[in-house]
Amino acid sequence: MILVDENDRPLGSDAKLAVHRDGRLHRAFSVFVFDEAGRVLLQRRARAKYHSGGKWANTCCGHPEPQTDILEAAARRLQEEMGFRCPLHEVGRFTYRADLDGGLIEHEVDHVLVGQTTLTPRPDPREVEAWRWTSLAELQRDLAAAPERFVVWLPPALALAADAREALDR
Repeated sequence: MILVDENDRPLGSDAKLAVHRDGRLHRAFSVFVFDEAGRVLLQRRARAKYHSGGKWANTCCGHPEPQTDILEAAARRLQEEMGFRCPLHEVGRFTYRADLDGGLIEHEVDHVLVGQTTLTPRPDPREVEAWRWTSLAELQRDLAAAPERFVVWLPPALALAADAREALDR
């Protein structure tokens, strides 16, 4: 994983589990894919994931490897997790820190990317337990009613993705 400073400048790299145990700031990405009706594709993370298993999340997420472009890494991860590719573009980034299950700490500069597809997902069951399309309004209601069912990075990432989606509709 790429370790970064507060301005997302690379400082080095280390193994994923060590970085999450120590809570060191690192680079990540969150992908939101929409359909033609404006619904967003969500996934429920496989329960065997090393953290946040069984929780609902954005379409896919991950960490770019050193010397790898964010768009390239996100496209590859989308294919690995959800079984398709689509054009992606970055709409913003944010930094957060959160305690996770198992004593792990997520401390990320998270790049948010959006795309659109008409394809049917074919997720890898080792990564994704379930998936669904939902409207932004329904997702926001669900998040408000039961935030514990969702990954901690979803609300701030969704704010950026939803703003980008609304801009496409104008």
